[in-house]
Amino acid sequence: MAEEVRERLSLERIMFIPSCIPPLKTKDVIDAEHRFNMVKLAVSDNEHFLVSDMECRRTGISYTVDTLKILIKEEQLRNPLFILGMDSFLELPLWHRPEEIIELTDFVIVTRAHHDVREAMESPYVKKNTSHLEETDTLMLELITGKKALILRCTNLDISASSIRESIRKGRSVRYLLPDNVISYINENNLYRG
Repeated sequence: MAEEVRERLSLERIMFIPSCIPPLKTKDVIDAEHRFNMVKLAVSDNEHFLVSDMECRRTGISYTVDTLKILIKEEQLRNPLFILGMDSFLELPLWHRPEEIIELTDFVIVTRAHHDVREAMESPYVKKNTSHLEETDTLMLELITGKKALILRCTNLDISASSIRESIRKGRSVRYLLPDNVISYINENNLYRG
């Protein structure tokens, strides 16, 4: 999905930032160092992708609002785009200081198979006067802060992290679901065997 977003929006780079301690996830969370290493391996052959360990270097829970503030200040990002799935966007009210997040960044929301783009209209952060939704590959919504949320329908690959972890736990093959170097790393470090 990240490559499709990069290409369609002509982005120079996409930064992946694995969370050190994901605040909303408690199940199947392995050490941050392993997650960072796997992301780094997974995107190593794409010159437009980079991986930051900034959240891994910080102590405590990783809050997106803090990461955005640091990126805007240190990287001098004027117009950051925060790429996330529709499911994550719909959970935004549960995040730490979400009202600040929607003041800091525009969003690119990638739709997944089980979500209708109209679900985004239910978010308390989307202006309710957004015009008629058309069945297209893209849809622009205005947030209550004046920031934008671009919804992109991307090629659907029915691959989920939870089903991959479950397959590994059960000893089933995950070939073609993950890059070979990530599969090797998982095997070498005996991850997700539980």
